[in-house]
Amino acid sequence: MRVVLMLLLIIPLSINATAQTQTFTREGVEYVLDLPSPSWRAVSRVDVHEHFEFVNGDDYSNGYLRLRKKVVTPDATSEDLFREAEKWELQKLPGYVVCSGGKGTAFSGQLKGTVFSYEFVNQGRNMDGRIYYLRLDSRTFYTLYFTVASEKLPSLRDQMDSIARSFRLK
Repeated sequence: MRVVLMLLLIIPLSINATAQTQTFTREGVEYVLDLPSPSWRAVSRVDVHEHFEFVNGDDYSNGYLRLRKKVVTPDATSEDLFREAEKWELQKLPGYVVCSGGKGTAFSGQLKGTVFSYEFVNQGRNMDGRIYYLRLDSRTFYTLYFTVASEKLPSLRDQMDSIARSFRLK
């Protein structure tokens, strides 16, 4: 009787947890990732070619993700890529401050890499950024740029890590 009762409690919970996660994949996109809740949605953006960006809810300050593929020299490191991003993009952000002295933290999921954190101000609002540099091979990184309003980072950090851990090629 206890076993049946436990199964009746566990099965609906596991089905509900699985139903929350959505796998993102599209024709012509070489990667797959898992979005941890239905509030995360893909948004198509076209510049030279179509890109997908991801927004948590209807407000970019609730969580925003953009992805880029970067081909590098074989000796390039994630630290090199972060320094380049600082030089060309991040230092131009109002109130930019690098966290942890600019030291990245090792990160492991489907791909291994490094995550860097920073803070900035957008339209008077304190924001946090996290950049995940995921190494595909000796010449290729995928870069996941997350930004979120600072007050929302504690509740979304696990979701950001989960998305980055799930990132993989088809």
